[in-house]
Amino acid sequence: MFSKILIANRGEIALRVVRAAREMGVATVAVHSTADSDAMHVRMADESVCIGPPAGTQSYLSVPAIISACEITGAEAIHPGYGFLSENAQFVQVVEDHDLTFIGPTAEHIRIMGDKITAKDTMKKLGVPCVPGSEGGVATLEDAKRIGEEIGYPVIIKATAGGGGRGMKVAQNAAGMEKAFMTARAEGKSNFGNDEVYIEKYLTTPRHIEIQVFGDGKGRAVHLGERDCSLQRRHQKVFEEAPGPAISPEERAAIGKTCAEAVARINYIGAGTIEFLYENGEFYFIEMNTRLQVEHPVTEAIFGVDLVREQIRVASGMDMSFVQEDLKINGHAIEVRINAEKLPNFAPCPGRITQYHAPGGLGVRMDSALYDGYSIPPYYDSLIGKLIVHGRDRPEALARLKRALGELIVDGVDTTVPLFHALLEEEAVLSGGYNIHWLEHWLETNLGGG
Repeated sequence: MFSKILIANRGEIALRVVRAAREMGVATVAVHSTADSDAMHVRMADESVCIGPPAGTQSYLSVPAIISACEITGAEAIHPGYGFLSENAQFVQVVEDHDLTFIGPTAEHIRIMGDKITAKDTMKKLGVPCVPGSEGGVATLEDAKRIGEEIGYPVIIKATAGGGGRGMKVAQNAAGMEKAFMTARAEGKSNFGNDEVYIEKYLTTPRHIEIQVFGDGKGRAVHLGERDCSLQRRHQKVFEEAPGPAISPEERAAIGKTCAEAVARINYIGAGTIEFLYENGEFYFIEMNTRLQVEHPVTEAIFGVDLVREQIRVASGMDMSFVQEDLKINGHAIEVRINAEKLPNFAPCPGRITQYHAPGGLGVRMDSALYDGYSIPPYYDSLIGKLIVHGRDRPEALARLKRALGELIVDGVDTTVPLFHALLEEEAVLSGGYNIHWLEHWLETNLGGG
């Protein structure tokens, strides 16, 4: 086991890793920008190192600064959290070249899954069902129109290197193909430095279902069921739950087995999430995230496992602490993402927290790095907390979520908490009868589009 690890991240996820490591008796090093000198993860870690000015490119994305922090402190491994460098294959290679351990997948696996076309080809070969679409990148508008006719409209054009909803455009028909194709390429170029795109069939009323997998890097892997992340705004998840209200036990077992066997065959190590669109009883692979997900706590709640602890264990060379037969679903869990944003336009709302009170009680977990007097900096993502509830069943989890939201106090800045109060009054949310387009339509009707 490692004696000391460095956490190359900030905010609630950095604090989450600190807590897991402390329970394991592993010392932690927090890195921070000058804007985060008073951040909670800096206060809670055993050591801290300032690695640069506020801009992420000069601090949390500075590979030389992070490696130097390891050398200064004697940290043996790096946990990337999510975002920043968590899926950067070049960073992983640099870490390994400096005789350090990356707590996550190999550089090769990150490269394979980071390129959407290669990922889809790989998953096809591993027996994972995929969305019908182009066999690879589409270089010309003429090819794009031909493929659109072959697979049938509507289609979605996606940047090969895309993510976070960027570089994705829908063409409803042949007339709309040119604008969608050119816009997706332009967004891919400006956001990711790569204008290659591919085309897939656009499903009209799918759900977003993701399967949590975990491998030991030695040819063994398990799945930990699914999460339904269909409530999204601009391709960003806002409400996640497990198990999925539309998935049967038989479907869960079948797709979970397929995913676990796929990652076992490539000797995948650590946590990963295989994401699908699900419609009419069919699963269609869209991408794999080679990192811990923001919404991992709902999986932890229903299976009673600590995924961060498990990441650290297998990265140090230890075996997984569970096998598939040990993993039994217990109850239902829901997570809502609390952002410092002003409704109805979801404009970022940094500022000083004048009062903060986290909800508590049975089955309630609040993952946040907030505290009274903390100033939310304007330089980073607006996520300030995740409220997770667990109940014996979905109705109890929903009731617990409503109660916990009523207890949560975040004064001094605007947040998205009112959105969740409103959603919990909607029949589609209460019944689980929503799809990935439902929230966008609801926002347009109730908040003027958000």
